[in-house]
Amino acid sequence: MFLTEEQAMIQKVARDLAREQIAPHAKEVDETGEFPWKNIRLLAEHGFFGVHVPEAYGGIGADMVSHALVVEEVAAACASTSVALSTQALAIGPFLIGASEEQKERYVTPLARGEVLGSCGITEPGAGSDVSSIRTRAEKDGDNYILNGRKVFITNAGESEIYVIVARTSEHRTNGISLFIVENGTPGLSFGKKEDKMGIRGSATRDVILENVRVPKENMIGEEGQGFSIMMNVFNETRPIVGAQALGIARGAYDYVREYIKERVQFGKALSSFQMVQAMLSDMAMQIEASKLLVYQASEMIDRKQPGVPLNSSMAKCFASDTAMKVTTDAVQLMGGYGFIKEYPLERMMRDAKITQIYEGTNQIQRLIIAKQILGG
Repeated sequence: MFLTEEQAMIQKVARDLAREQIAPHAKEVDETGEFPWKNIRLLAEHGFFGVHVPEAYGGIGADMVSHALVVEEVAAACASTSVALSTQALAIGPFLIGASEEQKERYVTPLARGEVLGSCGITEPGAGSDVSSIRTRAEKDGDNYILNGRKVFITNAGESEIYVIVARTSEHRTNGISLFIVENGTPGLSFGKKEDKMGIRGSATRDVILENVRVPKENMIGEEGQGFSIMMNVFNETRPIVGAQALGIARGAYDYVREYIKERVQFGKALSSFQMVQAMLSDMAMQIEASKLLVYQASEMIDRKQPGVPLNSSMAKCFASDTAMKVTTDAVQLMGGYGFIKEYPLERMMRDAKITQIYEGTNQIQRLIIAKQILGG
């Protein structure tokens, strides 16, 4: 795929920033599990939280392809930091699709500028990939809604200032779901412990607990009952971004192990001279290039508002994340015992890759979506 001049420029700025200022601290972020606020501020200074957001709402007004390129470059350096970008997109998405102008000006602008972080509260103990099974309630009380429930595995929880909460306003499985804006500090809003995760350890993951959280009716995004539809459209636009994240992780692992096998000597020859090793590296390269095409194509289709976005978005997310897991696993294998040692980055990349197969809809769910689309169901 040929990039436009603007896309290539954005990619270069992101790559230079990621390699020079983010990558050197990736090991520390993983080991300490501390939220990478320094990296967040760097991304905000360059406008990377609002790449695809219109200038009128604080963004730089570029396209989804540019957004995917930025996420890819950051993920190649530090997956934990890239999660902040993908999560911000998930939080901004409902506003861009369903919010009023007043809501966009009030909330999207600081989110796009990276002045604050946002989170999207969807997953619950009994509702993961099946969004329609959520039980968090929003009961109308005059000009307010009162929210009660618990969300789990919420990215950036406790660090974010703005939360988009998916809640049930009636018993209808899909049309009974609505979206609410809850600001940090609202009485009744609290957070669970920070989860100790296998990968993306610098990203904060906590429960979001809502106990009689009162918000004005003006904090609803869209109309009552439109929440499910809005979120499904948001996922269509954010899944390629998770694909870009996975692509970046895979590319980072590939770039590292490619140089390693040129220098590592076994049986008197460089590892790169063995045909079995060459075949593994060739497979990595092909899978990464195929992932790029799927991710960039899905992003471009979103920009052009072409039909087939749900199909291509799911394909991009599913294939790229499977590729990230395969490439990082094979990269560890090529490094042998060194790949298993924390001193080297590949075991971290392998741990980071796994979550891309799980969040934003598991890859099993993505395959069901793809099947439904291609069978016309």
